[in-house]
Amino acid sequence: MTDLGGFQALAKTLPNCQWFDYELRADGKKIGGGNLKIEYYDYTPDSLEKPDVPKGTVTQHEWKDSKIFPGTSREYVVYVPAQYDGTKPAALMVFQDGLRHADPNTSNGLHATTVLDNLIAAGDIPVTVGVFINPGRNANQKPDAKPGNRSFEYDSLGDAYVRFLLEEIIPAVEKEHDVKLSDDPKLRAISGGSSGCACAWTAAWERPDQFGKVLGWVGTFTNIRGANIYPSLVRKTERKPIRAALLDGHNDVVNQFGSWPLANQQMEAALKFSNYDYRYWWGDGFHGSTYAAAMLPEMMRWLWSDVKG
Repeated sequence: MTDLGGFQALAKTLPNCQWFDYELRADGKKIGGGNLKIEYYDYTPDSLEKPDVPKGTVTQHEWKDSKIFPGTSREYVVYVPAQYDGTKPAALMVFQDGLRHADPNTSNGLHATTVLDNLIAAGDIPVTVGVFINPGRNANQKPDAKPGNRSFEYDSLGDAYVRFLLEEIIPAVEKEHDVKLSDDPKLRAISGGSSGCACAWTAAWERPDQFGKVLGWVGTFTNIRGANIYPSLVRKTERKPIRAALLDGHNDVVNQFGSWPLANQQMEAALKFSNYDYRYWWGDGFHGSTYAAAMLPEMMRWLWSDVKG
């Protein structure tokens, strides 16, 4: 402890991915305290802008006219790579909870548009259009409120969300941006974290003829709205043509809905049992996108390595 003239400071080296409990005392009495979640994973060079790499265009839109999720509105961002010239259809990658992951300057997002810039330029992935879409906000919500339709859209089983993409969003993207997207499922990926990961898996599970790739992290394969059934379904259903890059941390959340680490271990075991084309990344991270942000370039390289640019 160092006395700084009425203020004392303690510097201490702490291990990564830990909860740090602390208590403040003065004159023998407790005056404060709490706990801190310590988790740090640095972005890799492929998540940072490079001066010699051409940048794609990023355009924000709003969608208010959903027939599948009536009464909702949402923002989405479309990324079109600089290399797209219209001579052949582009690959597609959809991101749930999209806006924060499209932002190259956020401290807690994936920097995914920058990763796309860098990996496309390197020839590690195909020329890929990115669609970064937020969950729906209900009509009675304040503009700055968390989207109230998120769990219904993301955690529910069935084909509603993938139909929303196929019937509403993807046609709008092609029309508004004058792009042609490949209809080959090997050139279509869907991605998300937590409930967004369960949503991505559900979309591919329901329509593997449209989405043949899934990238997800801290997947909610727990019993919020039934996604806990997937390990069993994967084992008992004839293998579907889905290639999956998935990630979790040993310190992921455990609550009344289940254990996220255990659920992901069960999902991994089921994918292995049924001979899926998959890879799981495991770390010590908590629930969130911190570890995924560090690993995204590696995960994307692997996911697209069967069809890379």
